[in-house]
Amino acid sequence: MDHLVVLAADLASGVDWCERKLGITPTAGGEHPLMGTHNRIFNISSPAHPRAYLEIIAINPGASKAISTSARRWFDMDDANLQAQVAQHGPQLIHWVASVPDVAAACTALSALDIERGAVITASRPTPRGVLQWQITVRDDGLRLMDGCLPTLIQWGAVHPCDSLPAVGVQLAQLSLQHAQAATLQAACDAIGVGPQAAVAAGNAPDLTAQLTTPLGPVTLSSSTEKKAAT
Repeated sequence: MDHLVVLAADLASGVDWCERKLGITPTAGGEHPLMGTHNRIFNISSPAHPRAYLEIIAINPGASKAISTSARRWFDMDDANLQAQVAQHGPQLIHWVASVPDVAAACTALSALDIERGAVITASRPTPRGVLQWQITVRDDGLRLMDGCLPTLIQWGAVHPCDSLPAVGVQLAQLSLQHAQAATLQAACDAIGVGPQAAVAAGNAPDLTAQLTTPLGPVTLSSSTEKKAAT
């Protein structure tokens, strides 16, 4: 488990959500010129997930994508329905990213299960401590796959964001995945070596759930709009 992805309509609303929901103010982050997005991140490492962070991401209104105009941004960020959900309910947990030692080999393992995770692209963003570099899977259609429950794959360079992210009192206790294709999802997680990182269960309504300990007490984040509407 590398990081959780929370989509916001803009970073200001994402920061406000974080302060109200989790009791902390995210300060770190940067821009992704390749995708025309920017983010805020903070450490959520825990004994169960020793190098993990949460990313609040939004489309950067002051930037344009450097990628082909026919390609879409990562994490379904250009999907009109997902944008409408965030506009109605506020920032929402939509996805997770898994760190792998060899992203090409992990993609091959998924291909053997007839799952095309997407092309491996090289990306980077500047930080006050230098440039972060990584390889990440991004499909041309921008799809997350399995409603966000199947992780995007990432292979970091020499530096990881958590190397310079201080503890802020938020920790990831458990990550749970619910999907109608639970057996396929479990097989995919096992194939890329992250099976023990997430509890997979069968269910008609897809849901990605993260249980966090925070300065405000236990908090559960869910990708289900039904659960968001109920709270």
